[in-house]
Amino acid sequence: MLRRLRRPLDRTYEHLLRRELSETPSHVAVIQDGNRRYADERGGDARDGHRAGAETTEAVLRWCDELGIDELTLYTFSTENFDRPPAEREHIFDLVAEKFREFADADRVHEAEVRIRAIGELDQLPERVRDAIDYADRRTRGYDSLHLNVALAYGGRAELLTAARGIARDVAAGDLDPADVDVETVEGALYDGPTRDVDLIVRTGGDERTSNFLPWQANGNEAAVFFCAPYWPEFRKIDFLRGLRTYGNRQESWRRTRAERALALVGALGEAELAEARSILRRFRDRLPNADADAVDSLEPADGESEVEPAAD
Repeated sequence: MLRRLRRPLDRTYEHLLRRELSETPSHVAVIQDGNRRYADERGGDARDGHRAGAETTEAVLRWCDELGIDELTLYTFSTENFDRPPAEREHIFDLVAEKFREFADADRVHEAEVRIRAIGELDQLPERVRDAIDYADRRTRGYDSLHLNVALAYGGRAELLTAARGIARDVAAGDLDPADVDVETVEGALYDGPTRDVDLIVRTGGDERTSNFLPWQANGNEAAVFFCAPYWPEFRKIDFLRGLRTYGNRQESWRRTRAERALALVGALGEAELAEARSILRRFRDRLPNADADAVDSLEPADGESEVEPAAD
C-alpha cells in the first residue's frame, strides 16, 4: 500500500525538481558507494549488492540521456579495491565484463550514441575484463552524444603520477622543453577518457569525501559536490535531480557574486568611465543571465539624471 502511494508522490516530486533546475551540468562524476552495506542489511552477500548496483548504473545512464548531460564518469573499482576478498573481487570482475558487453550490444546505447570507455590502470585488470572493455570501445568508437567513462583500477594520485612520469620521460628524451609544460601538456598525459572538466561529483552511501576521484578534472574546475545517504542500489531519480539542483544553485550563486563584483567595480568609477561602462554593458545585455541583466538595469541613470556621453572610438 505504502509503495503504491509513494510512486505518484515520487513522480510529483521529480516534476517539481525538474522545474527547479536552472541549469544542468555537462559532466557528472559518481562515486557508487554502499553496495555491500545494502546487501548486508538485507541478509545477502556482496555479490547481491553489486548486481543490484549495476541496475542503478543502467538507470543513471538513462537519466543522463533524458536530461541532456554530455558525460558521465562512474567510480566502479578503485586501486584500493584490489585488497578485497578474492571471491568478491572476481565476482566484480565478472559483472564488469558482463555489463561492458551488454551495454555495447544494447539498442538504447546505440540509439543514444553513447561512447563507452574505461579509465585507470587497465593493465592490472584480468584479461576477460580488458577484452570486454576493448569490445565496448570498438562498438561505440564513432559516437559522441553521451560519453560514459568507467573508472576501473583507478586512483587519482596514480593518474597524476602516471602523467608526471610520462612528461618527465619526454623531457629527458629531449622531445619536450620544460618551459613548454602547461595545462594542456598535463591534460594530454592523463588517462584517455574524460573529454571535459567535472561539474558535479555525486557520492552515495552517506560518506562525505571524494576518495581521490578525478582530482585534476574536478578540483581544478571547483566542481560542486553532492553527498547523499541512500546506498547506490537505492539511489533514485529524485536523488539524482537533487544533486543536479545543487549544481544549479551553485551556478546561480556564482552569477550573483559576479554581478555584485561588477557593481562594486563600476561604483568605483568616475562619471565618464561610468557612462562608458553603461554603454558597453548595454551591448551585451541580451546575452547575460537574468541576475547579471538586472545588475545592468540598476546601473541606468535615474530619471532626470544626466549622463556623460562616452568618447567616440
